[in-house]
Amino acid sequence: MAGKPLRVLACGDVEGKFDMLFNRVQAVQKKSGEFDLLLCVGNFFGSTPEAEWEEYRTCAKKDVNGCELAENITYLGRKGIFSGTSGLQIAYLSGTESLSEPAPAYSFSSKDVSELKISLLSTPKFKGVDILLTSPWPRGVGNFGNKPGEMDTKRCGSVLISNLATSLKPRYHFAALEKTYYERLPYRNHVVLQENAQHVSRFIALANVGNTSKKKYLYAFSILPMRSMDPAELVKQPQDVTENPYQKSGKEAHQPKMLSGAEEEPACQFFFDLSKQHGKKRPSDGKGGQHSQLKQPKKIHQPTGPCWFCLSSPEVEKHLVVSIGTHCYLALAKGGLSNDHVLILPIGHYQSVVELSSEAMEEIDKYKSALKKFFRSKGKRYVLFERNYRSQHLQLQVIPVPLNCCATEDIKESFILQAQEQEIELLEIPEHSDIKQIAQPGTPYFYVELDTGEKLFHRIKKKFPLQFGREVLASEAILNVPGRADWQQCTASRDEAEATAKAFREDFQPFDFSELQ
Repeated sequence: MAGKPLRVLACGDVEGKFDMLFNRVQAVQKKSGEFDLLLCVGNFFGSTPEAEWEEYRTCAKKDVNGCELAENITYLGRKGIFSGTSGLQIAYLSGTESLSEPAPAYSFSSKDVSELKISLLSTPKFKGVDILLTSPWPRGVGNFGNKPGEMDTKRCGSVLISNLATSLKPRYHFAALEKTYYERLPYRNHVVLQENAQHVSRFIALANVGNTSKKKYLYAFSILPMRSMDPAELVKQPQDVTENPYQKSGKEAHQPKMLSGAEEEPACQFFFDLSKQHGKKRPSDGKGGQHSQLKQPKKIHQPTGPCWFCLSSPEVEKHLVVSIGTHCYLALAKGGLSNDHVLILPIGHYQSVVELSSEAMEEIDKYKSALKKFFRSKGKRYVLFERNYRSQHLQLQVIPVPLNCCATEDIKESFILQAQEQEIELLEIPEHSDIKQIAQPGTPYFYVELDTGEKLFHRIKKKFPLQFGREVLASEAILNVPGRADWQQCTASRDEAEATAKAFREDFQPFDFSELQ
């Protein structure tokens, strides 16, 4: 039988502002009722005058429950696992990343991360931890998710923390130090269609106590320990779940973080037992060596013969090109379903989306965003599809559909029904899923994406109808232009295509990010 959920508060850098923190917690508890725990991450002491801390240490001042603070504050330590009698499991790694071994008392090293991982991963049937506390952010946490304002998550934070989060699969991960608040969309811990569903993780970065920008530094939530949850309930996937942002970081070699200037202040995790009802256990740290894998160099792709779509190729029909970015370009489709049927293509030779570099993928996302705005201004939505089968150069077909023609659900239903008629298994995959985790390079597949983010996927195992995507969109249910299902039956003359491309290019220009660079 499931127990009672714990009510928990998490706090960012306290920086010695104890009165401000405890007054705030007291106000929250007065309004919302008692909480069980207060967890603090980041810089705890700051430059607090010793006399001020001494008042708390000697019990001259009391905490929010009127208990002796010295007996009610626990410094969790450098690294380890805290397990309460409720079954809640908290993993923690204190301090900032160090370049040296052994790491100073206020820092952690790759050895510390390896030992913490081993101590948990060696546990039979380990599924993950309830909470992970670290001071730095994990590097790359913003990948595939919502962006944290001005923060560049590809540069800030620690790759070691990303590696740790990948292995420990925390349901909640709290960090600080960057003096801003960021709640990332939940991300999954399994590969869609390849692994059994696992629980999602939520990353929350908290600002510093009393910051003048009034950014959130206190976060309240309820959590039922993982071991008390029904397995089916535990692995439920919220609608806004995304891919795991560390899918590459955990495999890449650790790149040392360069520090400059004076030594940093200690950044530690603290635990306030607000109810004084939970026991604690700190297993000794496990021992083990560091495991690292070197990143393999990217393979240089070359066409096996003449390619109509490599921008540097003499075969490419340059009169159809309407926009050129750094890694990708946009061109009208030859024999398109409509005059604004366009293709997003990589400038270099790549066979499918799963082979693209992260930079090329970012630019494709920019083109998709620009096309969505452009077509919406025309009263249209777009449907995108890719057929990675009997084609040597990636072509993302983008076809606009009038908004008053049919609803998004009708478009999805048309694809699924026509797929069933042809014995094609077309599966809906999560909105924020990354196709690179579903299909490996070289795997034939067919993929549909609506501009709402909804996606359909089919792994091709035998013959596949080459015009399937066009046939569905050309059908009476959607565009009602069945005569245009085969591109070879509706090609225009060069002069007509050139005029159409010129008109599209001029119309699209206000939305074209490549023109604004």
